[in-house]
Amino acid sequence: MNPRRIAATATLAVVAVLAPAGTATAQDLGDDPIVIGHRGASGYVPEHTLAAYKLAVKQGADYIEPDLVSTKDGVLVARHENEISGTTDVEERPEFADRKTTKMIDGAPVTGFFTEDFTYKELKKLRAEERLPGVRPQNTRYDGRYKVPTFEQVLRLSEQLSKRYGREIGVYPETKHPTYFDSIGLSLEEPLVASLRKYDLDDADDEVIIQSFETANLVELNKVIDVDLAQLVNNVGAPYDFVAAGDPRTYADLMTPEGMKWIATYADGLGVHKDLVLPRDASGATGEPSPLVKNAHDAGLLVHIWTLRRENQFMATNFRIGSDPNAPGDMYAEAKAFLDAGVDGLFSDNPDIAVRALEDWLAER
Repeated sequence: MNPRRIAATATLAVVAVLAPAGTATAQDLGDDPIVIGHRGASGYVPEHTLAAYKLAVKQGADYIEPDLVSTKDGVLVARHENEISGTTDVEERPEFADRKTTKMIDGAPVTGFFTEDFTYKELKKLRAEERLPGVRPQNTRYDGRYKVPTFEQVLRLSEQLSKRYGREIGVYPETKHPTYFDSIGLSLEEPLVASLRKYDLDDADDEVIIQSFETANLVELNKVIDVDLAQLVNNVGAPYDFVAAGDPRTYADLMTPEGMKWIATYADGLGVHKDLVLPRDASGATGEPSPLVKNAHDAGLLVHIWTLRRENQFMATNFRIGSDPNAPGDMYAEAKAFLDAGVDGLFSDNPDIAVRALEDWLAER
């Protein structure tokens, strides 16, 4: 049994990845699976707020996951995207009306309000809002309560929660659009590494995993910091740094045994779209597991899947209950199905359900 789970008042919820041979790690192949609070407990509280992170840990999460973007003055803040009209009240702030613009982000036009056009002092005036109000109307009661947190505030929170719960609460940051931010002179990696070093979180055995959908920044990070790295993998498309450089490889190419061996030269694990592990058939139901987990383990990589959400619309048809797309389905059964498929970690908007499924799955073994 993982000692962090023994110490937890609920159960674990996290992700860590295999480091080079001979180094201590937060999770090794063969350890108990873990649960990651996806953007906090974002199924219950607006995502990427300190309140969402706190609730995730209370529900048993070991790691809190901040997606990182930059302000105009180089402060890393936690937002799912640098375009923030859907996650803050910026559109209700007349003093910022002139900031609305259209930009090319990873090769596609995006219109809205962007963190890199605000200083942190300005961004502090905004308040977080529920990103999916039509799906989670109950979460809108929290709109306007919470500020946009900085990465360093998230690190301080993890320290505080570790002391409160008597177990290490990890941080699983994702660098968002690193090629784009490099192109405008606001590189994410240097301030990320500086903050981790400031909080003495830069060693292989620290509860930190840095993740990215791009590859080049992870290759560089592997040279300058010893924490675990996770290559994120979508079920469609390709890493944007490949696209920008004219590299023809896709995410599918990276999920071949040869591709995984290449990833293992710089990363310790994979964060993959869940359909890559339990593919859906023509009816929308999951079938037999793919060979992805076995191939990854053979390459020395852990596998964490994203994202388990309790609403029907986010599940395969065999886990849905009723016809309302926003009603809760059987996420508990879905989580256990992925555990049966051999994954090493679960990202979830609903850590409490994932934790309960993991506890029961371990007890049944």
